[in-house]
Amino acid sequence: MESFNYIIALLLTSLLFACSGSQSNFDATGSFEATEIIVSSEASGKILHINLEEGQEIEAGHEVGLIDSTQLYLQKMSLIANAEGVRIQRPNIDTQTAAVQEQIQTLERERERTQRLIDANAANRKQLDDINSQIEVLQKQLSAQTSSLQKSSAHISAQSSALEIQVAQLEDLIEKCKILSPISGTVLNKYAEAGELAGMGTPLFKIAALQQMNLRAYVTNDQLSRVKLNDRVTVLVDAGDGKMKEYGGKVIWISDKAEFTPKTIQTKNERANLVYAIKIAVENDGYLKIGMYGEVKFNK
Repeated sequence: MESFNYIIALLLTSLLFACSGSQSNFDATGSFEATEIIVSSEASGKILHINLEEGQEIEAGHEVGLIDSTQLYLQKMSLIANAEGVRIQRPNIDTQTAAVQEQIQTLERERERTQRLIDANAANRKQLDDINSQIEVLQKQLSAQTSSLQKSSAHISAQSSALEIQVAQLEDLIEKCKILSPISGTVLNKYAEAGELAGMGTPLFKIAALQQMNLRAYVTNDQLSRVKLNDRVTVLVDAGDGKMKEYGGKVIWISDKAEFTPKTIQTKNERANLVYAIKIAVENDGYLKIGMYGEVKFNK
């Protein structure tokens, strides 16, 4: 019995020593995360098609679906027709005042002829005064007519501009009927199918940029002085069969506030209650997954 207890004690001692040795192999631990975006509908209507599947890789700006925009298109064409009808009503000021201007020019020529006759004592002054009075009346008429036509033209221009703005708004709504990927990444979840009705803000799919993952790890106050932005570090993940896969990483963010150690996180100092979060950018070769556990070794 004493021999059995001795063996058990020896095994426990070896296990504790092994665990202690394992803990010394890393400086910090954490889990991988990525930029996740839930893409929602920007328009209301029937989904005509949405061509994507979970796990599919998509480029930024790629059109993956379309929401019915027929009614919006018809409204746009109606507004364009209305705008054209309004523009046709815009008066041509020169054309509509041409007759009065011609009368004024004729009277001005007559005034010059009458003045020459007066100078030659062949006409009296009253004839010239009458002509000047007629010219003055016509000039006032021309001024009033021009002012009225300018106001009418400005009003029509305002109407036309308002319709053009409405057309632009409809064009924007039609453009938003296209379902586009905002980033290059991998589809994580698909929430909608063709034939369904979508409302403004209806979730359609979730996408994440998995080409570069961020390991959110935690360091103690004692370790904080060893970590700087842009530091190169080594990241290790479980590769199975007791092996670890190694990646290069770069520190891209360090929290300026301490927090309590998350329950699922191990630190170099097990007794540390407060830790600082850091983010380490790691290029993903396809093996890394969101939520995967990782260990960090500082290179200095």
